[in-house]
Amino acid sequence: MSTPAAPAPYVEPWLSGTYSDVPAVGRAVLHALDLALDDITKWTESLTDSEVHTLPLGLPPVAFHLRHIARSVDRLLTYAEGNQLTPDQLTQLKSEQGSDERETLAALIAEVEVSFSNATERIRTLSTADFNTFRGVGRKQLPTSIGGALIHVADHTQRHVGQVVTTAKVLKALR
Repeated sequence: MSTPAAPAPYVEPWLSGTYSDVPAVGRAVLHALDLALDDITKWTESLTDSEVHTLPLGLPPVAFHLRHIARSVDRLLTYAEGNQLTPDQLTQLKSEQGSDERETLAALIAEVEVSFSNATERIRTLSTADFNTFRGVGRKQLPTSIGGALIHVADHTQRHVGQVVTTAKVLKALR
């Protein structure tokens, strides 16, 4: 009898050789989104639909962070592209804090997956632009650049993923 082969060790996205056709900054943003989805999937795996709406120890619920991750990527890329938010994006923004107990974990993760999938081509396109090109954020047109907005997609996403991981750990510990 032969022993089953050990599973291949996990390789972080930035070491996977993917997106080699994308310039380095865009590739790093895409890898950050891949890592975010890996972490979200791993750390929420055993949470119940009810738990993702819970505020353990007063922490914002996992559901909020998942909605916010998905929708903020779209908004940040809109600014990177030199556009202002649409009425639909503003409505989505206002609804992120609310809690719809009918939202399942699977639906929330699917929203993140769709958001990241939609972002991929936009990031590919932006990664060939002049990163120093001015971009204004919001009604006040706060100053950033294409590069600044792209990098913020990665770091903002990772910040909220960290909060998903922490909240998921707390939820599991409180069981």
